[in-house]
Amino acid sequence: MLKPMRVHLIRHGEVENPEHILYGRQPGWSLSNRGQQMAREIGEWSKSLDLGALLVSPLQRAQETAAPISEVHKIKISTDERLIEAANVFEGKRFAVGDGVLRHPKAWKHLYNPWRPSWGEPYLEQVNRMLAAIFTARDIAKSNNKEDAICISHQLPIWIVRSAIENRSLFHDPRKRECSLCSVTTIHFDEEAMITSTSYSEPVRHLLIKNK
Repeated sequence: MLKPMRVHLIRHGEVENPEHILYGRQPGWSLSNRGQQMAREIGEWSKSLDLGALLVSPLQRAQETAAPISEVHKIKISTDERLIEAANVFEGKRFAVGDGVLRHPKAWKHLYNPWRPSWGEPYLEQVNRMLAAIFTARDIAKSNNKEDAICISHQLPIWIVRSAIENRSLFHDPRKRECSLCSVTTIHFDEEAMITSTSYSEPVRHLLIKNK
């Protein structure tokens, strides 16, 4: 029997990063103690799902966020490179307010085209790879006769693919992204496996800190 389906895009939990480094795709960035708590609580949140697929970015923070979900559902984590963080030329640089890399003139040459953007992976490339991962997750869950799939990724790719689905401009103010730590952006599909709508929730809102 055909039935509606959902793919839930979950952002990873808080990372241990006291120096405010833009960690990007660098390996080895693990969740903080609060991030681990976020991961446990998102695992509890997931118990109500009819979960048939768990696709996860290869980066450590995403893998650690996925672990409690995997344990709750006894489902294997499938690492998917398409869910990785967006590439960024400022990776590894300090981005603290007032004293970050953007204060330095050498960085300005990368800022000439915010619509692409010129400092990193093009928005359309992010949309295409994220959609491909979403459709794969949907198809795996469907093949397992389940209604839900989870993809664990990162703030920018999640926000960009949501913006594309909702027909918004991909150029945006990063401060206005609706994609907090361990938030859930849900893509809804109809019985014919076509996207119908999106929704957004923050299951760990009580653990968030201002400016996180």
